[in-house]
Amino acid sequence: MITTEPRRRRVPKAERKAQMLDVAEVVFAERGYLAASMDEIAERVGVSKPMLYEYFGSKEGLLIGCIHRARSELLEKTTAAIAGADGPREVLRLGLLAFFRFIADHKQSWALLRQEAAITVPSAEDEVEGIRRQQTDLIAAVVASFSERVDALESEAFAEIVVGSTERLALWCERRPEVTPERATGYVMDVVWDGVGRRLG
Repeated sequence: MITTEPRRRRVPKAERKAQMLDVAEVVFAERGYLAASMDEIAERVGVSKPMLYEYFGSKEGLLIGCIHRARSELLEKTTAAIAGADGPREVLRLGLLAFFRFIADHKQSWALLRQEAAITVPSAEDEVEGIRRQQTDLIAAVVASFSERVDALESEAFAEIVVGSTERLALWCERRPEVTPERATGYVMDVVWDGVGRRLG
């Protein structure tokens, strides 16, 4: 009796790339970027190291891929959260909540990408700054859309204040696991909304 082994499913490129990024985030978080090896990442994914290089070019390229994906996911979740919100206060609250929930869901990888990677890999610093700019641009546009009393410069200033304060609070939340995304959102709203709300009228 002749038996044949079942044919292995060919994994689509997009799915394989997502698997590589998933594993890389875990390994970077566990080992730190400098100590992480492409050999280990490839082994955990179940692919050859040359295939990993084919997709991302280098370990740095793989790290940039992780940051870029986080950036895209954050924008998608934030934009979806504020869609259809009733008024500027609710837009701000839902946007903040989406941000803090995103951080909570990506705790290990976010801590790595925001701290070690930005320090040790110059190109990663640009990507992390791109996340900040993405969020400030979104907030500034939303603030400006709600009131003609607030000009573009002031909208940008509000956005920088919000992003700066939430970023620092997110780092603090890593040391305070009892602080939920809802609670963190409340802290920022209590401090920031009075000033923004007054200017928006």
